[in-house]
Amino acid sequence: MSILNAIQEKLDSLHVKERALAEYLLAHPQSAVQMTITELAAQSGSSPSTISRFCKTFHSNNFPDFKQKLATELVRTTSTANQYQDIVAGKPLEDIVSAITANHLRSITDTTRVLDLQQLRLAIAAMHDASRIDLYGSATSGIVAQDFFQKLIRVGKAAAAFSDPHMMLTSAASLSPRDVAIGISFTGETPETIHALRCAAERGATTMSITRFGSNPLADHASIRLFTSSAEAGMRRGNMASRMAQLHVVDILFMGLVSERFELYVPRLEQSYQTVRSYTAGKEERKTK
Repeated sequence: MSILNAIQEKLDSLHVKERALAEYLLAHPQSAVQMTITELAAQSGSSPSTISRFCKTFHSNNFPDFKQKLATELVRTTSTANQYQDIVAGKPLEDIVSAITANHLRSITDTTRVLDLQQLRLAIAAMHDASRIDLYGSATSGIVAQDFFQKLIRVGKAAAAFSDPHMMLTSAASLSPRDVAIGISFTGETPETIHALRCAAERGATTMSITRFGSNPLADHASIRLFTSSAEAGMRRGNMASRMAQLHVVDILFMGLVSERFELYVPRLEQSYQTVRSYTAGKEERKTK
């Protein structure tokens, strides 16, 4: 569950009263969604003001909003079949196929649940108006940044993807208030990406983050925050489900961008397709001669 996983991951960094509240929520989530803010404060040994701050930390507008999100997650079944499955030795191939499929489907479903439509609208509007779009990401997130770059360049958006830390900063330093910078990191704690997005913000660019759900430093430096499922864990998974979640968000952004200005972008897509096809088709013809 995205909210409960995010709370568990941040447990050690919370203040004393917030930690008491977090521990109560983790132990009694079903009871908490039935309580008023005063009742939860009394049961958890916290206070209404602490609960309000806590809810905002986990990206909810207020306690009723937090309860609604938590209740929605609790509706999901918690059977073993719906848990992320790690890599194990000697697993039959047919079981591996089923496990990976289930992991990816759950990652996409969980991500859809935590996406904020208002934040998506702001992100798409910012990209429409951007003179230039920088994409920052390391390792697996760098692959996602490259995927987004390839999409944007096909519709004529001036974009660039960077994984090298120095190049991230070099490019960020040249941005202006007319530009957009997007930092991609599953944990939201990759130092190089954080530094680049912070630099972009200092230059006045509109900043966006794509991170797992919960409080994290990269999202703190972004004016537009988009979240993915936070449930994947385990060092043997190779960020497979998290990568799919990030690509899911990227695909939504791209489709939203093109859909809103269909008459502008679709001809550019067609032109890029026909141009590549004409050159590659000619190359294949020459090979056959």
